[in-house]
Amino acid sequence: MLIFIGLGLFDERDISIKGLETVKSADRVFLEAYTSRLMGAGTAKLEEYYGKEITVLYRENVENNPEEILLAAESGTAAFLTAGDPMVSTTHSDLRIRAEERGIKTGIIHGASIQSAVCGLSGLQNYRFGKSCSVPYPEKGWFPLTPAETIMSNMKQGLHTLVYLDIKPDRFMTVNEGIEIITEMCKRREEEPPELFVGIARAGSENPAVRAGKGSDLISYDFGGPLQILIVPAELHMMEEEYLKVFAGL
Repeated sequence: MLIFIGLGLFDERDISIKGLETVKSADRVFLEAYTSRLMGAGTAKLEEYYGKEITVLYRENVENNPEEILLAAESGTAAFLTAGDPMVSTTHSDLRIRAEERGIKTGIIHGASIQSAVCGLSGLQNYRFGKSCSVPYPEKGWFPLTPAETIMSNMKQGLHTLVYLDIKPDRFMTVNEGIEIITEMCKRREEEPPELFVGIARAGSENPAVRAGKGSDLISYDFGGPLQILIVPAELHMMEEEYLKVFAGL
């Protein structure tokens, strides 16, 4: 059996009781470590808390060569761990389909997701979010503009945009960098950049940072350590505006 288990937002304690019990009883435990991270707990800390040896997986292991996972699920119970919720944003639908096609029973134990956490931290209403997007680090000869297109399309429809910030093995994009890149994208599209942004850092921790304001102000604000995420709001409802004033310094 292959069971997808969401670990929640920040550290080893965010896993549900059901998830923890399943991990402890599993024959093999895998941790997907390329779409997101638990910044409050490394692999060693997870192993100590769960009492299990963990095999860390990267994109190549999951998307291109998942045989080790599938073989473990065929011969016993394999737990596949992800930060957040395993089927929200960092979706692993392809792996679940492959397992089912091989006759392997699958299951999901959900975890807290950044998609719901940002609503609680920012006060922006969840049903007012449109299509999300990801902002990658630009590379030589490559500067995609699609994220700006998504943001502008959402704003025209009165919808907020959740912007996922790039994660590299050696660095994590900050809110400040995200605002800079989005602003440059808009300039290249010959459009005015968004006026208002909401930056969030370390959701799920005891000291999350939440700050709303103009891009020109937030670009120099110190959000502290990772992980960070960005929201580009559309026109605010009066309750959303009041919430941001009280809890995010708007």
